[in-house]
Amino acid sequence: MAPRGSICGLHLVCLFAIATSFWANASMDVWVTNSNGGDRLSKKASLSPTGSSNGFHINVDRNKRYQFISGFGAALTNAAAYTLFHSPRRDQIMEDLFGSSGISMSYLRLPMGGTDFQGVQPYTYDDLPSWQHNDFHMDQFSIQKDRDFIIPILKQALKINPSLRIIATPWSAPAWMKTTNSLFGGEFHHGNNYQQAYALYFVKFIQAYQSEGISIDAICLQNEPKHSDNSYPTMKLSWEAERDIIKNYLGPAFNQHSINTKIIIYDHNWDDTGYAGNILSDGGAAQYIRGSAWHCYGGRHDTCGGFHNQHPDKDIYFTECSGGDWAPGFNVVWGVRILSIGQTRNWAKTVMYWNIALDDNHGPKVGVGGCNNCNGVITVHGNGDTTKNTEYYIIGHMSKFVFPEAVRLDTPAFGWDDVHSVAFQNNDGSVAIVVLNPRNDRDQTFYIDIDGQHYQYTLPRESVATFVYRN
Repeated sequence: MAPRGSICGLHLVCLFAIATSFWANASMDVWVTNSNGGDRLSKKASLSPTGSSNGFHINVDRNKRYQFISGFGAALTNAAAYTLFHSPRRDQIMEDLFGSSGISMSYLRLPMGGTDFQGVQPYTYDDLPSWQHNDFHMDQFSIQKDRDFIIPILKQALKINPSLRIIATPWSAPAWMKTTNSLFGGEFHHGNNYQQAYALYFVKFIQAYQSEGISIDAICLQNEPKHSDNSYPTMKLSWEAERDIIKNYLGPAFNQHSINTKIIIYDHNWDDTGYAGNILSDGGAAQYIRGSAWHCYGGRHDTCGGFHNQHPDKDIYFTECSGGDWAPGFNVVWGVRILSIGQTRNWAKTVMYWNIALDDNHGPKVGVGGCNNCNGVITVHGNGDTTKNTEYYIIGHMSKFVFPEAVRLDTPAFGWDDVHSVAFQNNDGSVAIVVLNPRNDRDQTFYIDIDGQHYQYTLPRESVATFVYRN
């Protein structure tokens, strides 16, 4: 029998060899984008472990896990689909948006009918002639107009990225369901017959898209239900009406038809938690609801974290924010600090921008008013060339490296002007860490600590980096 000390010594040697092999196989790759235009998702030299010293330490804790991620992307409005479909360089643009050689967008928001961005006149799926006053049984329901260019673009996107998911939202119910009998502005009609018909409208939509081979992951009942505008499709829908539609009709109808599409509520700004909270306080409605959706145009960006703490069994979706000439403060720092990092650290499963693509004139906008100077994620020029706007790179720092069903891991929070970070573990075990240096006066040096190793990096001012760690 060997002396005890020899066995212990041999054991330690083996452990050291295993650990050395483990770390020798580890890698840390880096991509950087900055505000001055120098780097745009630029691949940098891979990092090797170093010693550590004082400073910012971003400790990635694999044992503290939060929400699962559904995806990152933008909205395929009618205008966006029209612009993409008719571009002479459509195939390359679609690869740039959804392919692995591009940014691999993984979540799309699909308006159900008209918005303030239209390649054709706005419509819904149950528009009636002037002499017909209602269609409670949805006999006239049709998605035929979506087949012109929206469905072909969706099918192409799904072919490029089969893991792509879709959330669908109407800007307005059919005009005959509204107090104004118009798609532009007004409120949803009171009455059980209208509520039941609207539930059937969603059922038929999901079934029609399924017949096209397109699954709808989630639906919201109404985009910005507190907003009405007479210049483009909008509709007010009270929280009481949204609650009753879900509780009395939509939830039971989904069960009856074995529809697994998630029901998401609110879909409006951070400045009102009462709307969603009131609905979720009703157990009859809450049993059918998966979560709530939020926009960036009012309120504090950390609102969703507090809302999640009040309703920890319900998911958070971030579904809309738009840059544009109207928002000169929108840049890499704002988009990453407030949205990419800010929303995911506050429990969001998705982070989505507004139009995925627009033309040179911030459109097209056929027959509608609304925002005349919003940006798309990309701009498609008349000759087919594209400009990849700031949004493209902000989304890409997430969507290209953080895949659906990744789980958020714990990282520390520092000061508002210090480094910001968020980390995710993908199903293949790789870890993506997104770090922002928001300062406009200096570079910042920090360490990423993971699996007992330290990786040092100096990030230029007003820059974001995604680090991908594999072992």
